[in-house]
Amino acid sequence: MKESMFCFQCQETAKGTGCTVRGVCGKNSTTSARMDLLLFVIRGISIAAHTLRTHRILPDPQVNAFVIDALFSTITNANFDEKSITERINRGFNLRNRLVAQASSAGITFPSADELTWNGAPEAYDDKAAEVGVLREPNEDLRSLKELIVYGLKGMAAYTGHAMRLGYDNPALHEFIQRTLSDIAIGNLSVGELTARVLQTGTFGVQAMALLDQANTGSYGNPEITEVNLGVRSNPGILISGHDLKDMEELLRQTEGTGIDVYTHSEMLPAHYYPAFKKYKHFAGNYGNAWWKQREEFETFNGPILFTTNCIVPPLPAATYTARMYTTNSAGYPGCKHIVTDADGKKDFSEIIEKAKTCKPPVEIEKGTIVGGFAHHQVIQLADKVVEAVKSGAIRQFVVMAGCDGRMKIREYYTEFAKSLPSDTVILTAGCAKYRYNKLGLGNIGNIPRVLDAGQCNDSYSLVRIALKLQEVFGLKDINELPIVYNIAWYEQKAVIVLLALLSLGIKNIHLGPTMPAFLSPNVAKVLTEKFGLSGKI
Repeated sequence: MKESMFCFQCQETAKGTGCTVRGVCGKNSTTSARMDLLLFVIRGISIAAHTLRTHRILPDPQVNAFVIDALFSTITNANFDEKSITERINRGFNLRNRLVAQASSAGITFPSADELTWNGAPEAYDDKAAEVGVLREPNEDLRSLKELIVYGLKGMAAYTGHAMRLGYDNPALHEFIQRTLSDIAIGNLSVGELTARVLQTGTFGVQAMALLDQANTGSYGNPEITEVNLGVRSNPGILISGHDLKDMEELLRQTEGTGIDVYTHSEMLPAHYYPAFKKYKHFAGNYGNAWWKQREEFETFNGPILFTTNCIVPPLPAATYTARMYTTNSAGYPGCKHIVTDADGKKDFSEIIEKAKTCKPPVEIEKGTIVGGFAHHQVIQLADKVVEAVKSGAIRQFVVMAGCDGRMKIREYYTEFAKSLPSDTVILTAGCAKYRYNKLGLGNIGNIPRVLDAGQCNDSYSLVRIALKLQEVFGLKDINELPIVYNIAWYEQKAVIVLLALLSLGIKNIHLGPTMPAFLSPNVAKVLTEKFGLSGKI
């Protein structure tokens, strides 16, 4: 029996092998097929754009933004709206055709590729999608390496897209993404060449993370140690989820003086750490926990929810909050109002604000505060205290427990692991994985909290900077000589680029869990184990 879909890009993929009927994430088979077709379109655009660049012709300026957005929209839990994916496909074919015409007028001949020659007839979208999905590559090892790279590119696109929203960009990232997608489509790359490209993807991933760090800190200041309220106030509220700090800024500005409070959820918690946002008195606190608990937490919040990126869990049929859901950027959900960016790069959140005014205040689900803001600038300022604690034996070891959270019961492992760590161990974290242990009250070592939260998964660059600084301070030749253990949780593709970035920096013996990626073939997994010591959870 022919499978109606095949997707194995996330950690929760069905039976640990691949979703074939409906995504565990909630994505249906038709939307999955449209995403496969969108990736086909992106490859065609990338072939054309890369070919133009080899002839020293700059492609259509819309290419970079389109490829970034399209890749981002196919990340797990980002976009469930088949209509918006189809609209991207249509725009993509038009853009591809303009690139082909641009080349033709310059006398440039393209390599032979279905991605360039298929006519893009809408009535044939479904049949074409069935031909161009993950299983188009019959060789298991080649498929594994290609998908590992593509998932890394998706994560890189997410980081680059956030930076672009803030006016920061790096042309080299776009050129690499498009060249790599072109090579995957037509390059006939060997296992060895693809393996090398995996590490090169990690190298560019570091650049993308550095760009986003520059964009965030350049726009909003360096994160600083901050105590964040977990309770609620008596005003109606708007809950903002996802990762986009530009949306955070615009929402706070537009709600100022309206009597509406703004709360963060899940990965938006670290917005509280930035100095620029602290001037807003109606920035009330963080509501709830990791993304996967949103069904119950959105019900009790009562007010509108704005999804700025991925982290959407399809609501249950009886959910009352669906009418209060809004999406923007690469995110999308059927029936939800999508907030677009205008020609000046601004967004109008007035509809969300007016909706909030008709809602009850949030129901309090917890009390107290939580401390974060330990990004690289802040921790480096504490370097002397950290070094002194290490030399005195007060701190014996650091454990990097960054990454993603998820719904599986097996993820309770990370909570139990954190509880079991000796009292002389410090946890370095970034991403929503922290919700497994950031409210355990693990205490301090002197004046240093045992859980140092650097921010979003986007902020994993901070953990790299901290490790490199410690290597420098202790005068070590090899970063692997540091007393650091890596026990990283993954869920989706931004975690993949973080992993590849760490590998490209030569970091070894990383533990990745709670299960190893289904897209790693036995042979590829063996290479990563033998060369880098990559293994499952400790």
